[in-house]
Amino acid sequence: MAKNSSSLGDSLKSTFAAIVIPLEIIIAFLIYFFVLGNPANFENGDPSGHPLDGNWMAIVYKGRVVVAVLIALLMMVVTFGIERTITISSATGKGGIKKFVTKIRSLLATNNISQAIAECDKQRGSVANVVKAGLLKYSELAKNTELEPEKKVLLVQKDIEETTQLEMPMLERNLVIIATIASIATLMGLLGTVTGMIAAFSAIATSGAPDAVALSNGISEALINTALGIGTSAVAIVLYNFFTSKIDALTYSIDEASYSIIQNFTATHGSGKVVTH
Repeated sequence: MAKNSSSLGDSLKSTFAAIVIPLEIIIAFLIYFFVLGNPANFENGDPSGHPLDGNWMAIVYKGRVVVAVLIALLMMVVTFGIERTITISSATGKGGIKKFVTKIRSLLATNNISQAIAECDKQRGSVANVVKAGLLKYSELAKNTELEPEKKVLLVQKDIEETTQLEMPMLERNLVIIATIASIATLMGLLGTVTGMIAAFSAIATSGAPDAVALSNGISEALINTALGIGTSAVAIVLYNFFTSKIDALTYSIDEASYSIIQNFTATHGSGKVVTH
């Protein structure tokens, strides 16, 4: 039953992006047309006309349809930011990572493997999962008198590495989406600005007489896209760097705890030296 629940959870996580991205694109277009483009925001109730004085929703609407795409990108950044925060917090476990690693090292120093495994069960999370896998292999091989010490060390090390490789994709999932949005949001904003400027100058050229008010309105409406694009990109970059720093810290903790396990096993059951690759 627990295995089925875990498989269901993994399946939901893997399809999360596939569900969220199209859903938020649809929501963004609905917001653009029915909230920002609400006739009540415009003079004479006409969305094709001028915005009411000081009505920012109407001004943003005038940035044209690229605004809807930028709203969708901003919503994705927020959604995946929340999702990554929850996932990485879960991977960290119930207590502080540094405190957990320190406790594991002290228990290993006294060769109290069973208590160290119990601490992993209390902590949970990715670091605890990797450490527990190494400790269980440690306990299993410590009782084996047939294998050579060097072979035992390699098996413990291999088990830790395999568990780490299983945990890391979960930590890094969807980060590529945030990184991609950080790159394309500014470009989308510039695209919206350029198309808006083309439309503004074309309208002036068609009217036959320069209109400073119409030109300034057209430019301000076009620049809405730049503002949204740069703002979305900035948020995405900050979140991406924040999450990668958190993952690096978790990876360091995994490496530190794993090294302690290998070192202790080598000193107790191995050949007297730590095996490295």
